Amino acid sequence: MKEEMTSADVAALATELGTGENSLVDSKIGKIYQPGESLLRIHLYIFKKGKANLLIEAGSRLHLSEYIPPSPKNPQSFPMLLRKHIMGGRITYFRQYDFDRIIEIGIKRGDDETVLVVEIFGQGNIILLDSDRKIILPMNPVTFKGRRIRSGEIYQYPEAQLTPLDVNEDQLCEVFSNSDSDVVRTLATRFNLGGILSEEVCLRSGVDKNLPASEVDPQIASKLIEAIGVLFSPLEKGQLKPCTVSKPGSKETFDVVPFDLEKYADFEKNYYDSFNKALDDFFGKRAAISLEQKKEASVKEKTEDVFQRRLKQQEGAIKKFEKDIEKNTSIAEKIYEHYQDIELLLQTLLDAREKDYSWKEIQSIISDAKDELPAAKKIINIDGSQGLVLLDLDGKKANIDVRLTVPQNAMRYYEKAKKLEKKRKGALAAIEDTKNAMKKKKAAPKKHFKVVHKKHWYERFRWFFSSDGFLVVGGRDATTNEEIVKKYMEKRDLVFHTQAPGAPITVVKTGGKEIPDTTLQEAAEFVVSFSSIWKGGQFSGDCYWIYPEQVTKTPESGEYLKKGSFIIRGERNYYRDVPVRAAVGLELKPETRAIGGPVSAVKARGEHVVELTPGKFNQNDIAKKIYRIYVDRLKDVHFVKQIASPDKIANVLPPGESDIKK
Repeated sequence: MKEEMTSADVAALATELGTGENSLVDSKIGKIYQPGESLLRIHLYIFKKGKANLLIEAGSRLHLSEYIPPSPKNPQSFPMLLRKHIMGGRITYFRQYDFDRIIEIGIKRGDDETVLVVEIFGQGNIILLDSDRKIILPMNPVTFKGRRIRSGEIYQYPEAQLTPLDVNEDQLCEVFSNSDSDVVRTLATRFNLGGILSEEVCLRSGVDKNLPASEVDPQIASKLIEAIGVLFSPLEKGQLKPCTVSKPGSKETFDVVPFDLEKYADFEKNYYDSFNKALDDFFGKRAAISLEQKKEASVKEKTEDVFQRRLKQQEGAIKKFEKDIEKNTSIAEKIYEHYQDIELLLQTLLDAREKDYSWKEIQSIISDAKDELPAAKKIINIDGSQGLVLLDLDGKKANIDVRLTVPQNAMRYYEKAKKLEKKRKGALAAIEDTKNAMKKKKAAPKKHFKVVHKKHWYERFRWFFSSDGFLVVGGRDATTNEEIVKKYMEKRDLVFHTQAPGAPITVVKTGGKEIPDTTLQEAAEFVVSFSSIWKGGQFSGDCYWIYPEQVTKTPESGEYLKKGSFIIRGERNYYRDVPVRAAVGLELKPETRAIGGPVSAVKARGEHVVELTPGKFNQNDIAKKIYRIYVDRLKDVHFVKQIASPDKIANVLPPGESDIKK
């Protein structure tokens, strides 16, 4: 399956989008998005045609597309910078650099001229240059040997290779004489052709693609050059015949080409009016299908039980272990089957090394001695740096270490098989553990929680219900202190306050009933713990209670009361050295909500209680820690987020910094 455009594809597309009826020249650039890590979408207004979208995937493809990937909610910095420099500009040219997989898009906006360089090789890149070809910003800042793609640097092209369209017989012969590979690989790597087009050149020229490059003479070179000229004549004449290719009887396309190839003579093809449309149908459609499949897989993964996923992974691992065990055991047996041939080969190699022959010379000697050395015919490759010879033993590939004996080489594969067998047994044991866990989970069905909650007037303030069922309400600031006193304090209530400033006015709603000592003690803890005493990191404080009629907003003559402050007159009922402590819990019935307050009160009404003391974590951090505790305990993220998200937990915490009590 083709993964990226070839140099010929780039040449064809650059011609198509740079000239003629499908040209993008003079198109206006709209907004730019980055839907993927290496993917860019440029909105265009094409003259006399309307809106279109240009997709650029670094290292892979570039074409107009009808398959538009969704844009991210928050735009990244690279597309935003491109918008700043080129949005509203017009495309002035669209061209390929030197038959390489590099496309340059010229852009002019007012008096400013920029170039968007698209590299469709290796990992790929998209780079914006100014008029002096200085890099404004690359999508991926990278540094290569002798080449830096970073802001402020002058853009440099990669090391130039020979262009097949301009190569002559002498140049071609020189390249092949210096190559230690075969014809097809040399064409692919040294002339920017890639594998398929290199094979096409060999096919059209009648030259054996496996012929050693060093054996290419002027006559063969002439045939290759003639075949290259015929192959690329549609590019030079502008006579493209773009198509996608699929195997006979298959609907799945595996290649897209700008013109017919003899290599695909017997394959099924679908032709297009433009190469751009063929590219979009091949790359764009496939990317859209892949994205949809990923979404479906993600949904399936979320709905699939964690134990089922684990079991599938473990079963897959066992199959792989079994396959690798059989493979290594089979290779070891094959080594023994060819014992004498391999032994003779090893002895020949060691003798040659003792005579200081290079590995290249040894490879040549071995190649000439295939009649005397049967094992030489089985050699696939010799890695001199590692001292390894890769042999084809009746279809089994075996790496033979020349420093070891035949039995020792066989033993290496037996040892690998033994280690894999040990891992297989461990995986089998792990599967049993997973199955047991699944049985336990099935025996204890997951508890599903239902959110039940209605709004209450007191939830705007600090509040808790005492162990005895009395509502206790405190202010959050000066405004809510005023509101509690003026609107909600009744004559039959009790009022708490601390001796130190910076405490909430706290009202115990008695409902006309007698207040037990437990409620009074909890109210005292509440008013002390939700005051500046907690912020100060103290672990005890003093407070008092009074009756509502002792609270007044009328100051003494000549005095002034700021908002949230009150005058207390008359006798005060003190609580000394009240411990500073608090707790957070989950009330799960009759309502579902996060509650906070004195430890004893929260324990009386809530579950999963977390006790707190003055500490070092701010409200947001401690709220997140408590939230994670609840998620781990209840195993229901959706439910916890609804009733006890971090912000809702922070709402019931004491002011200042806290620690979770161990």
